[in-house]
Amino acid sequence: MQKKNIYILAVVVVVVGVFLVFAAFKPPAGAEPSRTASISGGQILSADIGKQAPAFSLQDIDGKTVSLSGYLGKKNVVLFFTEGAMCYPACWNQMAAFASDARFNSSTTQAFSVVVDTPEEWRQIISQTPEMKGASILFDTSRAVSGKYNVLNLPSSMHPGAFPGHTYFVVDKSGIIRYALDDPMMGLRNDAIWNAVQNIN
Repeated sequence: MQKKNIYILAVVVVVVGVFLVFAAFKPPAGAEPSRTASISGGQILSADIGKQAPAFSLQDIDGKTVSLSGYLGKKNVVLFFTEGAMCYPACWNQMAAFASDARFNSSTTQAFSVVVDTPEEWRQIISQTPEMKGASILFDTSRAVSGKYNVLNLPSSMHPGAFPGHTYFVVDKSGIIRYALDDPMMGLRNDAIWNAVQNIN
């Protein structure tokens, strides 16, 4: 009987000890809290919503500089960070879907696809792919803007640290991020993104 009591006491001590270890555990200093909240078809980047969108100036396919500041007070901006040329067909399909959807090239809203490729690569792609001709593409070849938006190491990236994957931001006219979605499923998200835009107004 005494041995049984000692055994039970030992089990209790171990259980309590494990509980205390987990209760006392803290993430390392500087560890970033999770940015995401799961939804069907992707991860809402909840920690980014409500923050000022990082400023940027990038070149488009024609060499024109496009800046976020140029849209402040004028239009909502949708940014689609994509793996680009190597991400066929999923990323190409989304870029083409934005290009053919008048909601995303209107007096109130403009969508841009941000790639880390070179303009030369996309000139060749567009010359051979008619449905891509209307795509509004911005070139982040230095990856500086992708870094500012923290999209290089999200679940949708197939090349973590080097390429964005399939991530969307909706920025309102005052420059605030109102919606952010990382989509490892790489689906066409026009309607979901448009719903987010409509919720701004």
